Amino acid sequence: MTKPIEEAGALAQRLPRIELEVKSIDPAAPPGFLRLVRRSLIARYPDGSESEAFVYDEVDRRALDAVVVAPHFVADGIRYVYLRSALRPPVALRDPQRSPITEPRERGLWELVAGLLEEDEQDQAGLTRCAARELLEETGFDYPVECFRGLGPSTYPAPGVIAERHFFFHVEVKPAERGEPTLDGSALEAHAAVVPVRLTAALEACRAGQIEDAKTELGLRRLAELELLGKL
Repeated sequence: MTKPIEEAGALAQRLPRIELEVKSIDPAAPPGFLRLVRRSLIARYPDGSESEAFVYDEVDRRALDAVVVAPHFVADGIRYVYLRSALRPPVALRDPQRSPITEPRERGLWELVAGLLEEDEQDQAGLTRCAARELLEETGFDYPVECFRGLGPSTYPAPGVIAERHFFFHVEVKPAERGEPTLDGSALEAHAAVVPVRLTAALEACRAGQIEDAKTELGLRRLAELELLGKL
C-alpha cells in the first residue's frame, strides 16, 4: 500500500516532476476538444429597459459535464482520502509575469478523481456509472455503482466561461483492494501519483494553498462535514 500522507507539508514533495515542452502554437487552429461560441446578446431588465447589444464568448465541448469522486477509508479511527496528481497545461504553462502574486514553483495539482460524462451516461444512472469508471481509471479501485453515494448538489466551476457542471460522489474503499489504474490513454494521465492523505491534512493543505483545485477543496470539505455529522 502507498504510504499515507499524514501532514499537509508532505504533499508538495510527492508531486511527480513532469515537464511540458511547447512544440508549437497554432493561433488559427480549427475547433478541437474545445470550441468557441460567440454570441451577440441583449439584456432585458425588470423595468422594461434593455441594454445595447454586446458580444459574449463562451467555451463549449462535446462532453460538457463531469463527475468528482472522493474515495476514502478509515484506518485506526482516522479518515483518509485518496488524491491524484494532475498536470493541467493551462496551469503548468501559466505566465508568472501575469500573476499579481509570486507563482508556486510546482505547477502540478492534487485533485480528487474526476472525469467527463460520455454520451451514454447522460442520466442519473449514467452519473454513477461514470463515477465508477473514473475511479477505476484514475485510482485502480473497481467498485460497483451501488457503493457510490452523492456528495452534495452539483456546482458550476467556471460559469463565466463554460456551462460545465460538476456532480459529486464519495465511496468508501479498502486500500488492499486497489489495483493498477487503467487510465484513459491520455499523455497527461501517465505517471500520475495516487496517494492516501489524512483528511485533516488535506484540509490543512487547502488552507495553506497546497491544494489549489477548487472542486477538490469543495469535495474534501463536504466529506469532512458528513463525517462531523456522523453520516459516513
